[in-house]
Amino acid sequence: MSITARKATPSTSPLQDNVSKSNEPLQERLLTAWLSVSAMLKSSRMTKGLTYNEAVVMKLVFDRYKQDGVGKTAIQSVLKCTNMLKSQVNRTVNALCAQGYLRKERDVEDGRSLFVRLVPEHLPDFLAVHRRSLDIAQHVIDVIGEADAASFARICEKLAAAGMPLPPKREKES
Repeated sequence: MSITARKATPSTSPLQDNVSKSNEPLQERLLTAWLSVSAMLKSSRMTKGLTYNEAVVMKLVFDRYKQDGVGKTAIQSVLKCTNMLKSQVNRTVNALCAQGYLRKERDVEDGRSLFVRLVPEHLPDFLAVHRRSLDIAQHVIDVIGEADAASFARICEKLAAAGMPLPPKREKES
């Protein structure tokens, strides 16, 4: 018996058939839905122009910039807020500095503290990338409606606030 792969189209996913099976256990439905959405987001590259880690760091620094007009963010804050490894943050920040989006600087009073700052001259470049991401988010809102999009955002925020490690550590079986 040969297995023929079904090509996914924008309106269909090989996993989509299983999403609406309400007789499936909730864990199976959640897993299938998660994988389907992850596959869609990966293929649409919600963060076009930036890697995922770059988009996460830039969003953090940009949010700070919107608050204070400077966007100066401690590397320790980036580590804490992103849950990335130090090596990942270093690679990501170095890449963003090389692209001109960020600039590294040391605290003048405490030379040990390292910060990154948004480079205002390159803000239009970042905003163009950010705008494409917001357009994709708007498309999601258009597809599922504002109420479901608000619920989805609330659920994602709740998961993020819980800070739960994925996957959870299993206790050793005896």
